[in-house]
Amino acid sequence: MGTRILYYGLLIPLSYLPFGILYIISDVIFFVVYRLFGYRRKVVFNNIKNSFPEKDQAELRAIEKEFYRHLSDLIVESIKTFTISKEEALQRLRVKNPEVLDKFYEQGKDVVTVGGHNSNWELYAVVCALQIKHNAVALYTALTNPVFDKKMRESRSRYGLDMIPTSQKEEMLKNKKGPTIYIFGIDQCPKKRQRAYWMKFLNQDTAVQFGAEKFAREHDLPVVFGNITKVKRGYYEVVYEVLAEDVKTLETGEVMRLSTLMLERHIKEQPAYWLWSHKRWKLNKPQA
Repeated sequence: MGTRILYYGLLIPLSYLPFGILYIISDVIFFVVYRLFGYRRKVVFNNIKNSFPEKDQAELRAIEKEFYRHLSDLIVESIKTFTISKEEALQRLRVKNPEVLDKFYEQGKDVVTVGGHNSNWELYAVVCALQIKHNAVALYTALTNPVFDKKMRESRSRYGLDMIPTSQKEEMLKNKKGPTIYIFGIDQCPKKRQRAYWMKFLNQDTAVQFGAEKFAREHDLPVVFGNITKVKRGYYEVVYEVLAEDVKTLETGEVMRLSTLMLERHIKEQPAYWLWSHKRWKLNKPQA
């Protein structure tokens, strides 16, 4: 009951507010989260410091502060996606080079797309299917709260993206219609029971989930990286880059290595807009 009251009594009314008002709310959130309570500031600062040992204290603090400003914007922008119109969503996030995927569509090929939690991945989920020819599917792990899980799926699926729990993957493959892209996030920390590929990422030993590469190898699919950049407050662009057209010509782990290095490059280009509050490095590398 409490979750429904929060959703219908607060989040939905907020989502109907214009962006100008939402950004005033974002400024308040920034003050409360960053200045007043310091939400996960130790985690955030340590993640940034360990990732950029060449930067001085002032540079690190500037990235930290801008991250919290962006995080506050991301909160209100994510709330807005519950009711955002198709027209406004398309104005706010644009795919710059859909022709990268069009080539595979014309060949009748499915594609694995990979990316990280940078800029605004929630808005990308809402609007990506409107700008490409492929059917779009995101494989995800269901949230523990069934109400928010349902509402999250409804929000992201409003304009064509199919949200498929990983437990239904095989059924999805049997029933798919036409060329499809399968969207994977590659920067979550793997669970201990999951297979992981270990490599240096942002100057640290990092366990990388192997799921995207495993799926691409099993189904002989090309892999494309999708990077979201922040153009200005509330506006984003997506650029696709082909990582591998034939994954079977690469050694095991190479897809994850290349995609993670590409993510690292993009993080360094806009360091404040990655999800630094995530406890990305909580696993220790096994002893050889």
